[in-house]
Amino acid sequence: MDRYEPVRDLGSGNFGVAKLMRDLISEELVAIKFIERGERVDRNVEREICNHRMLNHPNIVGFKEVFLTPSHLGIVMEYAAGGELFERIVKAGRFSEDEARYFFQQLISGVEYCHASGVCHRDLKLENTLLDGNAAPRLKICDFGYSKVRSAFDSQPKSTVGTPAYIAPEVLQRKEYNGQPADVWSCGVTLYVMLVGAYPFEDPADPRNFRKTIQRIMNVRFSFPANLQISAECQDLISRIFVANPAQRITIEEIRRHPWFLKNLPAELAVCGTGQRRLWWLWEIMEKTVNCRRVGPELGRRVLGKAGVGCKGVVAGVLLGGGFEDSGTRVCRVELVLI
Repeated sequence: MDRYEPVRDLGSGNFGVAKLMRDLISEELVAIKFIERGERVDRNVEREICNHRMLNHPNIVGFKEVFLTPSHLGIVMEYAAGGELFERIVKAGRFSEDEARYFFQQLISGVEYCHASGVCHRDLKLENTLLDGNAAPRLKICDFGYSKVRSAFDSQPKSTVGTPAYIAPEVLQRKEYNGQPADVWSCGVTLYVMLVGAYPFEDPADPRNFRKTIQRIMNVRFSFPANLQISAECQDLISRIFVANPAQRITIEEIRRHPWFLKNLPAELAVCGTGQRRLWWLWEIMEKTVNCRRVGPELGRRVLGKAGVGCKGVVAGVLLGGGFEDSGTRVCRVELVLI
């Protein structure tokens, strides 16, 4: 705890208190969640720590460490200066298709990485997606308290977890379900809200009626407002996400191939599946071996782009060296061998 000095409070909830603090060693701002020791350190906290700490991806809030004080457990995480994506939508009312796609592409990239790493989130929502402080914000998935690992993807009937407006039909049926298609459904709700500014399954005349919302989810009753211009391709994607039978629902891999998703897709998000995990594993090694943090993530993306990363995440050493040189940073042969 002596390593961090307080800056200001970030908020509070059932979990405890979140504070913005400064790492006195690195001078970096971090977010620390303080949870009172005892009953509050429950299974959800255990899951959040165990599952979150194994993930390392630009679209997931970085997990740093856990520490104990005499009264609290502290979870140290990357600070996302841009706040919640939810707050951005509240201010804007709704997003254009281009802006919604920009964030949806990042959301899918992060969720795909989670699934490839053996983690299913199970509570994806706007409030659990943060933004960094850049002018073109990077989306960061957070809060892994309801997450499960691969060995437990098929959840038991009692596991009706998540936030009602985002929950998939199979989760409400109290039967065993696969968490991956349920995550896809929640991504679809997030996309719809970004485009429309309202939840897809709430009754417009009675939005606070929880029972009606559940019925509409079970019956997949939603529509696109007639006064909004949403492209046919976008409507097609959402309609393929909102399918009651999870076996017939579009998958992450199919979303990645959908024409609407592919439009204006950033190069660093084009790597998928196992290749995506390899790419970010490579970048982690680069940080440790040649101290790439000194030049920042923007250079990292340019270097990997120039190196010609393929869909399998394979990078040739000579091309990687050329990528560094073209970007104005020389890396010696020994360092490339280390990478």
